[in-house]
Amino acid sequence: MKRMFALCMIVLLAVAGCTYAKEQRRTAEEAEAMLDKAIAYYVSNDPKKAFAAFNDPKEEFVDGDLFIFALDMNGTILAHGGKPALVGKGPDDIRDADEKNFITELMEAAKTKQSGTVDYKFETPASLMVEKKSSFFQEVGGIVLGSGYFTAYEWQVFPHPFSM
Repeated sequence: MKRMFALCMIVLLAVAGCTYAKEQRRTAEEAEAMLDKAIAYYVSNDPKKAFAAFNDPKEEFVDGDLFIFALDMNGTILAHGGKPALVGKGPDDIRDADEKNFITELMEAAKTKQSGTVDYKFETPASLMVEKKSSFFQEVGGIVLGSGYFTAYEWQVFPHPFSM
């Protein structure tokens, strides 16, 4: 009986998380628009002020699962609206769910093309589920600004907490 109750609770939490995450899902167009807004803000303000605004969940640069990130040209995170605790981390500190070093990939592209997209798998801020994500980025005066959107659910299989 306890196992059945526990299983039902897990299913209910998973469904609630999926529903919440789906309601918060943003589009590629919204991610590009936010990046454009962040570039304009960064260019017209002091970098420290811009990074503080990008990290602040009460500012206009964090909206559900949509946020701005900023990297220096070595790939060190200067701002991250989704997880401000990542500020100061570098490309060797962060991998995606498949252990892909997506920051190094993004930085190589930024140095040669100045703008583009990178695809990877990352945890959503709302549901904490791993999903496929695409991020737009642009190099602006020695800083790389970006914003991404989640494109599809990627269910992760974890060991069952209750042995049967």
